[in-house]
Amino acid sequence: MVRPREFDRDEALERATRVFWEKGYASTSTEDLLKAMNIGRQSLYNAFGDKRKLYLEALERYQQETTAGHLERLNSRPSPIAGIEALLLGLIAEDDCVRALGCMGVGAVSEFGASDPELVMLRSKVGPKLFRRLVERIREGQACGEIDAGIDAREAAAFLQMTMQGIQLGARAGHDARSLLSQVRFAISRMRPR
Repeated sequence: MVRPREFDRDEALERATRVFWEKGYASTSTEDLLKAMNIGRQSLYNAFGDKRKLYLEALERYQQETTAGHLERLNSRPSPIAGIEALLLGLIAEDDCVRALGCMGVGAVSEFGASDPELVMLRSKVGPKLFRRLVERIREGQACGEIDAGIDAREAAAFLQMTMQGIQLGARAGHDARSLLSQVRFAISRMRPR
């Protein structure tokens, strides 16, 4: 009996994530995945199920990791507005190739919209957590005079999340780092007291 080839599941998942991130779900073939993951078809099915289950697992892991990074940057500065700026700046990768990938989560929204309940559910696991923390940081900034007290904190948090998506779509569309940085500066300037 031939023993199945062993492989590092986490490494294979990371490689699959990169392919889905680059190409999207529909444009990624099973062959693309097998080649990138360096595994056989049966190993893929045994370890991950099918292409869709692999995509869902890859997207969930990606979203958890990126959201943790977003929250870390948002909380990294004592100054609330500096934390918000760090959050936005952290979206702009210095490496042109990485920046051009944009965001896998935003890519999933672009590809599926709200038509896929499982993907909507995955987004609901991470989006509200970041939103709540943004609202808190905005209110902290208002309390210390860094952020305009007249703006609605919830509306501003929603604006910032849409700005994040816009930055990531712009990156995917090929905008250079300088133009994306100008969007960050503009968004931050809108938050300051008038």
